[in-house]
Amino acid sequence: MTSVAATVIFGNQIATDLVDVSSDPACLDTAGWWAVVKTFEGDFQAFRFANVREIDTVQTDCGFHRAIAKDSWSSSLSSAQYQEAVQTVRESIADGWVYQTNLCLIMSSILKDGFNPLALWKLLSENNPAPYLSAFNIPASETGLGVDVKIASASPELFLRRRGAMLLTSPIKGTATNADSLMDKDATENVMIVDLMRNDLSRICQPGSIGVPEILRVEQHPGLVHLVSDVQGNLRDGTSWPEILSNTTPAGSVSGAPKSSAIDVIARVEAVEREIYCGVLGWVNADEQTADLAVAIRTFWQGKTDGKESLKFGTGAGITWGSDPLGEWQETQLKALRLMSVAAMTTA
Repeated sequence: MTSVAATVIFGNQIATDLVDVSSDPACLDTAGWWAVVKTFEGDFQAFRFANVREIDTVQTDCGFHRAIAKDSWSSSLSSAQYQEAVQTVRESIADGWVYQTNLCLIMSSILKDGFNPLALWKLLSENNPAPYLSAFNIPASETGLGVDVKIASASPELFLRRRGAMLLTSPIKGTATNADSLMDKDATENVMIVDLMRNDLSRICQPGSIGVPEILRVEQHPGLVHLVSDVQGNLRDGTSWPEILSNTTPAGSVSGAPKSSAIDVIARVEAVEREIYCGVLGWVNADEQTADLAVAIRTFWQGKTDGKESLKFGTGAGITWGSDPLGEWQETQLKALRLMSVAAMTTA
């Protein structure tokens, strides 16, 4: 594809004119509008842009996306391997090591003609609209990082919203084809993660300020429904972005409870690193102390598979003692199905 200058789209904003790059979260406390990427494993990058404006989705020229055939994807875990991993997580729960763990797999398709995240973003906006729809197209030639940052996301999940001192997180736990198909297990899992997020926010927020404005809200998304809750608090005076991120990432909804134990289990049972999947995507306006950061789920990104350039996509499910291994595998496929169908389209 023709090289495109560094561009980031998030929600209704488009950012161009890249002026700075940093791997230090402290940059978010300086000045300017920063696009933010943090992997599940903790690698952080921020990109400061000089030009940020409202986007017109209809008029935006995003270039060409070549269809990714559905049968071209390979998975880091087969159905049998995933179900075996579910059983391993259940054994860890029985041993009292963990209460809940998010178990994921990574799918990949070798790229023959490169990847245009802006074009895939356009297809997603037309066929799978999402609250935190985004695209990061940041070529290595402009950053000196050695690798392009190319991501297209249809994330439905708010990780952190900041408005001054107010901090809000809206974890998703519970997925089904419709509201009637949600189970008791989904609600139990959601409440677990609400408690975890309350604990995370308690490390950086003023005592007594943390509340749960809404719990177990059913949200409709293309092809499925989610259970969503809101947890809110007021930051302590002088709290920095490095403190915010170190105390809240990775997100509880995509790790588990207790978080440190869940991360240990994930490292044992998942076949490959998650990379940007289940990490953080979004923006921070240091001048106004505002931010919208999404959990990087329903997300495509360019990476490498066996040394070859590939398009990657992650999917997963939350595992509790009551989990049915086959049912959890089917949930991962439900989450992936619609997005894979969009990636299989070609732009006009």
